[in-house]
Amino acid sequence: MKRLQIPLNALRSFEAAARLGRMSAAAEELAVTHGAISRQVRHLEAILGVALFDGPRTRPRLTPTGKAFLPSLSAAFDQIETAVQTVLRAEDEVLDVGCLSTFLMRWLIPRLHRFRERHPNIDVRLSATDYSPGLKPKRFDVEIAVDEAPRPGGAGETARILFQEWLGPVARPDLASRGAGDLSPPLLLRTKTRMNAWPMWCAAAGIDAIEAAGTTFDHYYYTLEAAGAGLGICIAPWHLVLGDIEAGRLIAPQGFVRSDYCYVARTRSPSNPKIERFCAWLTDEAASMPAPASAHSTVSQSDVGP
Repeated sequence: MKRLQIPLNALRSFEAAARLGRMSAAAEELAVTHGAISRQVRHLEAILGVALFDGPRTRPRLTPTGKAFLPSLSAAFDQIETAVQTVLRAEDEVLDVGCLSTFLMRWLIPRLHRFRERHPNIDVRLSATDYSPGLKPKRFDVEIAVDEAPRPGGAGETARILFQEWLGPVARPDLASRGAGDLSPPLLLRTKTRMNAWPMWCAAAGIDAIEAAGTTFDHYYYTLEAAGAGLGICIAPWHLVLGDIEAGRLIAPQGFVRSDYCYVARTRSPSNPKIERFCAWLTDEAASMPAPASAHSTVSQSDVGP
């Protein structure tokens, strides 16, 4: 279909004047004169054959047609701006990556040096995605997120699965040796951002639900630190504690079971070379993780405290 030949400057002038409510404000935003904005708006009205403003010249008001026209036109200019920024960002060397704070601290940052060794010209800028309540979500080049386990037709074309989540109770070795292996409810630590962790693990392990009654922490990172300090037992994803378990700082007497979640990398511009390089590296790192630790003992209902 042949497109209408409407001058872009006329559309921009009307959109700015309608959005800002004054011709003078539109002139200031577009760095032209008040008269230039007025002429462009009149030119657009002549092309369309409709009135977009009425009232006195000093205080023009949008007509019903102008009010109906504005939202679509503003959205179109927003899309143009996004497209231009995408092209510009494709050419720079900055990569904005967002993920949950505990994943950021315990999984991504310890491995990031390997990406920088491979791609020293790409400046990876990291942001936590769980510390901005009430703020407009930031648009990242890559966002690593937790999603439901993949099912047929689940993951979209702009998301790639990194790895399945495995959960298990972990504690400091000396705490377990003092008889904490019975999963006594007062010792079971909880996290506000993952209150379903104990129920999810119980269901996956095939045991009755446990009513955890230990201390509740605001974020997973604090809960893991508390477990490492011997304050109790927490349910932890394998990928966040594998280093602690390999070093002997934590043990997982019941081993790990698959949860209903997986980690995915979502991208807004898959064809961008720097994004593809980062996602390829993420995939390699995920594939190189060791298998989840096996249980020291089999979970049974007798292991669960009253």
